[in-house]
Amino acid sequence: MGGIKIGESGTEKVGWNRASVVCVLLLFASAINYMDRQTLSSIAPRITTELSLSEEQYGRVEAMFGWGFAVGSLAFGLLVDYIPVRWMYPSALLLWSAMGFLTGYVRGYDDLLICRGLLGFFEAAHWPCGLKTTQSLLDTKSRGLGNSVLQSGTSIGACITPMLMLWILTPEPGSWRWGFQAIGFMGIFWVVGWFLFVRRSDLKPLPPVAVDPSKPIDWNRFVRKFVMLIFFLLAINTTWQILRAWMPKVLQQGIGYSEKETLVFTSVWYIVTDIGCLASGALAFAMASRGWNIKSSRILSVGLSAFLCMGVCLVPFIAKGPLLLVVLLVAGAGALGLFPMFYSFSQDISRKYQGTVTGIAGFIAWAFSGQSQIYFGALADRTQSYNSGLIIVGILPMIAFFGLLFFWPAEDHIEDVQST
Repeated sequence: MGGIKIGESGTEKVGWNRASVVCVLLLFASAINYMDRQTLSSIAPRITTELSLSEEQYGRVEAMFGWGFAVGSLAFGLLVDYIPVRWMYPSALLLWSAMGFLTGYVRGYDDLLICRGLLGFFEAAHWPCGLKTTQSLLDTKSRGLGNSVLQSGTSIGACITPMLMLWILTPEPGSWRWGFQAIGFMGIFWVVGWFLFVRRSDLKPLPPVAVDPSKPIDWNRFVRKFVMLIFFLLAINTTWQILRAWMPKVLQQGIGYSEKETLVFTSVWYIVTDIGCLASGALAFAMASRGWNIKSSRILSVGLSAFLCMGVCLVPFIAKGPLLLVVLLVAGAGALGLFPMFYSFSQDISRKYQGTVTGIAGFIAWAFSGQSQIYFGALADRTQSYNSGLIIVGILPMIAFFGLLFFWPAEDHIEDVQST
């Protein structure tokens, strides 16, 4: 991650130290994003018991978050292409932090639905803003690694959350409310850091792609890329969001681990997913540095991650014990390792409309994964088991891998719609 802003039609230096500072802030933004998100799932068994929610109702709560995220992805994806990211990013972070804080005051199912929907809407701004930032700072070869740093913050936040909740929780009903409030308050510190360390000049738009006017854009190729990008995201986001939301319930209610054991393992699980995320970006960067073309280096990373993720399919057939936990750890590393490659592929479609591309893809994928949450919960209610749902989500990333392998164009240039 060389800290250089490089356009295919020009080069503009951004100091390594400046790029590193911004990337660290992005990592912390991802951490806060996931801390607000994961507070609910970390203690889902306790909350569903206290609020008397069925598995399907819990699935609907997660679905509401997903639908809010879908609408927010589209809204903020469009806005970030026209509003300076330096102002949009901190504004959105304050708003999602406020929604997380207010979740500590919910009194029932309806209140929880509203808070989770608004949390998802405002959290959705994180990815268009973050990707717009890394696209501005880093060249094509470095983006996989840079995006893995951005994504790895999610695991850091998700790792901290169970440990924080373990410290906060008491046998007293409602003690979980303090966790939402404490985590929601953290956003203020990030906003102060953002304005202290990020300058307007760090986030200048990239120069336009040099285009031969006699050679118009191949719109068939452009559409092919975009359709494959959405297909890829549909698969990997559904898998990750199901695992993220249901892991504590699977461990505690499905397999029989205690609340403390579940929280500790969940924290370790997110540490391992972080390693998988960083390793995925590092592998793609290393292969590209060794002379592999951009597509091949990324596809290798996607294939390995998808293979590891298939370990989820084995969970129903393994008895409670160390082997089961190891399989879940390895599968988690693969599941999160897929996302840096998605972000990198998305950044190869358009410079000027990076936010729009991310927003539309996010809207479709999150609307789908939101509905999947309901289906997963309903399937668990019907079968009295999480097994069937786990097998399905374990297979999805491998299907996405073969789609990219055979249908993503081989050429390594941006088909930028602004050039028309």
